[in-house]
Amino acid sequence: MAYLVPLFPLIGFLLNGVFRNSLSKGLVGIIGCGAVLASFVVSVILFLDVRAGGALAVQPLYPFIHVANFKIDFVFQVDQLSSLFLLIITGIGFLIHLYSTSYMHDETNDHFARYFSYLNLFVFSMLLLVLGANYVIMFIGWEGVGLCSYLLIGYWFKNTDYNKAANKAFIMNRIGDAGFLLGIFWLLSKLGTANYTDVFANVSNLTPTDITGITLLLFIGAMGKSAQIPLYTWLPDAMAGPTPVSALIHAATMVTAGIYMVARSNALYSLSPIAENLVAVIGIATALFAATIAIKQNDIKKVLAYSTVSQLGYMFLGLGVGAYTGSVFHVMTHAFFKALLFLGAGSVIHALHHEQDMRNMGGLKKYMPVTHWTFLIACIAIAGIPPFSGFFSKDEILAAAYAKNPVYWVLGVIGAGMTAFYMFRLYATTFLGQFRGTEEQKHHLHESPAAITIPLIILALLAFGGGFFNVPAIFGGGQQLHHYLSPVLTAEHEHEIAHSTELMLMGVSVGVALLAAIIALTKYARKPELNEPEGLGKVLANKWYIDELYDNVIVNPLLALGGFFKNVIEKSGIDGFVNGVGGFIQYSSRRLRLVQNGKVGTYILLMIFSILILWLAFWYQATITGFFQKIF
Repeated sequence: MAYLVPLFPLIGFLLNGVFRNSLSKGLVGIIGCGAVLASFVVSVILFLDVRAGGALAVQPLYPFIHVANFKIDFVFQVDQLSSLFLLIITGIGFLIHLYSTSYMHDETNDHFARYFSYLNLFVFSMLLLVLGANYVIMFIGWEGVGLCSYLLIGYWFKNTDYNKAANKAFIMNRIGDAGFLLGIFWLLSKLGTANYTDVFANVSNLTPTDITGITLLLFIGAMGKSAQIPLYTWLPDAMAGPTPVSALIHAATMVTAGIYMVARSNALYSLSPIAENLVAVIGIATALFAATIAIKQNDIKKVLAYSTVSQLGYMFLGLGVGAYTGSVFHVMTHAFFKALLFLGAGSVIHALHHEQDMRNMGGLKKYMPVTHWTFLIACIAIAGIPPFSGFFSKDEILAAAYAKNPVYWVLGVIGAGMTAFYMFRLYATTFLGQFRGTEEQKHHLHESPAAITIPLIILALLAFGGGFFNVPAIFGGGQQLHHYLSPVLTAEHEHEIAHSTELMLMGVSVGVALLAAIIALTKYARKPELNEPEGLGKVLANKWYIDELYDNVIVNPLLALGGFFKNVIEKSGIDGFVNGVGGFIQYSSRRLRLVQNGKVGTYILLMIFSILILWLAFWYQATITGFFQKIF
């Protein structure tokens, strides 16, 4: 059954892609949604089987690479970690597909089918990534989601800016993928295998230098895919794609791939303190840096995009301090509330005819009640306020960070405060106060159709109650997720913290979040920021000018170097030499053909010169052999 999970979306991709010009929108929606729903049903069955009896043995589908003693099979691994990710990918993916049937309904039939074929291929690639039993199969899925992100970000390909955003995502991910690929090559050269079970069983055959080098290279791949400093700038630009695509990229697929890969490789990372510390430092730095940018963004989707970057930083902080379960738990809860936030933003954009500037919104609470209440639940969840889901997962990461290094905890709490501030700034500016759009927009304001609101309601329930899947012991919970994942996350660090200390840590983080939320609501509910920011606010609104820095330090010098190679080395050098040889032959031929001009006088003159040359040659050497030796 494991092979059916990715097979259904692959079939959906082929049907909608091949027959896109002949299928109706209704049939396209049924095929696209039905394929992912079928995968979800099978994923639930597999999850229950794993929960009941442990990891499932999956037979190889076929020999993939067999060269001498080097063997890599195309085989899946269904264990506790992969089965959990299957539920997240297919469950959230199905809701996004269902939502898309209404959101994208204005597209023509062929483009509507093209969109759903890309979505199905995206889900297929992500399923391949998490199901693979070795790093090679993971890498195939890894590249697949990179390709699909390019296709979906640039879905409206007639817009040049959207194409540039798609190129940026694709190219920046290739940087990380190069590191990932080198890490795989290093593993293969040392152990001769890329299978998870074989690698982790023979990790003792690797030197500390090998382990550090491999884990750092793998982390470079994770930095690209999961948008960590310095490879994060592609993710905010990915907002160029349709809003459901943003939800799919940010919540259920792609950006969580880096978290999955590091968590899957926990046995390696736990043996390299250098790698673990780097993961933690990059994670908390990204969390804080992205949060500062989100504070001053006015595009509703850009706020959510930088929020995703920041939350991914929290997940990497958890991985770096050894709280692997906490990070996976935050992946799950984040999938609930971030998908809800993006789909809620899409509902607003849909109602306002593609308006995304929050300064032109406001007062939507009374016009869109379902969207408003579900969006509010997501804001509370991401702010980490109990008993909503984000509180439980974020608290687990912060507690582990405190046990590892209190500085991490302090920085994490500051980030949590900023998260609550910018999310409730977004909420107040969008839903509270008076409507600031045009009269025409106001006249057409209405709640979104059921295909949009039903996924919002389901996700709101999950965003509220998702935290109860792993209630900590301090609240009488059994930490079910921790016990469920323990066979895979064998390197989980045990953090012993007194209950009184843990309650104090929770109280501080929740207090900071509540204070930040109240300040944002008080400040922006009646007087939202309508003018262009100044001073430091302008720097934050322009994203610390990092894109401009990259352009001036990396992009423009590379373009100049490319221009030099093109115009000087290629055209003047290589092409000049090749064309020069051809030109010389042509010029010589034109001169030489003048000898045959058809004039008898010229031929007689040449005969005389020839006789003279032959006579001079025989004058000095009479034999014919000597003559030819002299000539040649």
